[in-house]
Amino acid sequence: MSEESLPADALPEYAERVLEVAELIPPGRVMTYGDIAEWLEEGGPRQVGRVMALYGGAVPWWRVTRSDGTLLPGHELDAMAQYRSEGTPLKDASRSAEGHLPRVDMRRARWDGGERTEGHT
Repeated sequence: MSEESLPADALPEYAERVLEVAELIPPGRVMTYGDIAEWLEEGGPRQVGRVMALYGGAVPWWRVTRSDGTLLPGHELDAMAQYRSEGTPLKDASRSAEGHLPRVDMRRARWDGGERTEGHT
């Protein structure tokens, strides 16, 4: 069955698992697309990014970031508002950075997933 033939309220199993991990990330912390793929032991950063692009609007999408901490193009202002309200560690942008937007301080904000709970994949 292709994604196009799924009922509107049905998610592919992999997408459900990606979104479940995104919901586990605590406020003020982030995981990269690759971190989530590693956590699930399936797929890769591109697959996680695709899931987030298609289905991530209902979860705290701003907590899933690029590995360099740059903000998602087109969603920078929304993400910044969330990061500031949650106290996510940020790095000041260099003068050469496009738009002079801060980045997530990955060293301080990255969440390793802590202890996996029983039954978690």
